[in-house]
Amino acid sequence: MTSKGAASSEDTNGGKSEYLFKVLVIGELATGKTAVVKRYMHNFFSEHYRSTIGVDFALKVIPYNDDTTIRLQLWDIAGQERFGNMTRVYYKDAVGCLIVFDITRESTFDAVMRWKSDLDSKVQLPNGDRIPCVLLANKCDLVRDDLADNAQQMNDYCQEKGFIKWFETSAKDNINIENSIKFLIDEIMKHIEVIQSANASKEDIVNPEDQGPPSTGSKSCCGGKS
Repeated sequence: MTSKGAASSEDTNGGKSEYLFKVLVIGELATGKTAVVKRYMHNFFSEHYRSTIGVDFALKVIPYNDDTTIRLQLWDIAGQERFGNMTRVYYKDAVGCLIVFDITRESTFDAVMRWKSDLDSKVQLPNGDRIPCVLLANKCDLVRDDLADNAQQMNDYCQEKGFIKWFETSAKDNINIENSIKFLIDEIMKHIEVIQSANASKEDIVNPEDQGPPSTGSKSCCGGKS
C-alpha cells in the first residue's frame, strides 16, 4: 500500500481541502516516543509500553480551520532502526518530523544529530529543502531544573542544526505535546504549495483514505517505549 506525505482531496460540500501529512517520530530507544504519540492521539499515558518493533502507525483527523481538514499520520519508528537499513523506506514521503530525546539521559541527546543526519540524507521536501523538524526534550517531569536556564543555548543549537524549534515535553504530565505538534503542522502548511505541486505531477497520487504504511516488511505493534 502506498502513502503519500501530503495527498489532498476536495470535499464536495463547500470545496473544503483535506490533506494527508506523514510525520515521523524518531530518536533513541526508550526516550518516550510512543508515549508522546499515545498522549497526542488518545490523551492516554501508561508507564508500561513494550518496545516498538520496526514501526508503529497512528492516524488522527484534525479540523485545522473552517476550510481545511488534516489527516495526520504519526510514524513511531523504533529506536534501534537507525542501525538498520529500513529507515529510507519508513521515511519515504514524510513531510515533517519529531526527534525525541530523554532529558534525563545525556546519551540520547548526543544521538540527536545522528538521527537528524540520517533523516536529512534520506528525505527532503519536493524542492530539495529539509523537511520541518521539531526537537522534543522529553520527560521534563523527571527533573527539578528544566532547560529554561539553557534556553538560548538550545535555541542556538536548533538554529545551527536545522531544527525549526524545540520544546520541553512530558507525555506523563501532558506538557507541550499538543503545542509542539500544532507548531509542526503550522510549519508544514507553510510548504503546502510546494508539496501539492509535486504531488499533482505524480500519476500515482493516492486518496487520503489510503492510510496504511507500505507493504515493505514494516511492522506494527500496539505499543512500545521505542
